[in-house]
Amino acid sequence: MIGYVTLGAADLQRAAKFYDALAAEMGTGRMMEEETFIAWGTPGGAAGVAATLPFDGQPATVGNGTMVALAAKDKDQVHKLYEIALANGGSDEGAPGPRGEGGFYAAYFRDPDGNKLNAFTMA
Repeated sequence: MIGYVTLGAADLQRAAKFYDALAAEMGTGRMMEEETFIAWGTPGGAAGVAATLPFDGQPATVGNGTMVALAAKDKDQVHKLYEIALANGGSDEGAPGPRGEGGFYAAYFRDPDGNKLNAFTMA
């Protein structure tokens, strides 16, 4: 159902460094790029992620309660994505580990603009 998710960025090049690193670990790259936005994903594949300078020219802000979940292939990739995020200007929101019952395993982090993401897998 979801085609892509767009997140606001104050500094597009800073966002590009962060998302290029995450996308590379997930085996994808940039699929669209313009002066004011960059989108990562695979055309015809799963939902992608885009970073954009806000169209209205106002500062980018973080949605309260908004989060983008990245589907990892396994627990090792959850750890890798978390480490990549922190190494590229992201901040910790919850180290990798099991969450609740049922095999949900996730790590939570924010991008350099404060947008919340997680990497997860189901056992």
